[in-house]
Amino acid sequence: MILNFTQSLYATDTSGLSSLCAGGGSSSMLTMLLPLLMIVVLLVVMIIPQRRRDKKVKDMLSSLKQGDRVRTIGGIYGTISSIKDDVIVLSVGPDKVKLVFARGAISQVEDAGVENTMTEEVKD
Repeated sequence: MILNFTQSLYATDTSGLSSLCAGGGSSSMLTMLLPLLMIVVLLVVMIIPQRRRDKKVKDMLSSLKQGDRVRTIGGIYGTISSIKDDVIVLSVGPDKVKLVFARGAISQVEDAGVENTMTEEVKD
């Protein structure tokens, strides 16, 4: 009696399994296409906009010229005094202090000269 009960617990019904496999061809195709669809969505949502931003930054850095008013990634505002390869010299503040930066340290080109509006000296 106990033996029959345990045998019935472990016995498998293969007829239901074969019917699932025979009719489940379209669902297995769907599960295979789902990861590919997720990769395409990831590409569209994340990677393409990032490439556009990178291209804009690269274009901005390549179009820098002497006299442009810029902001560095550290928040320093200045005017470009000279450019040589990847080295940029900025004139900063009312005293026109010269600071040297790498080209990649420029965050953006500013429209108005913030450093020219400073009239008071900074006190320690």
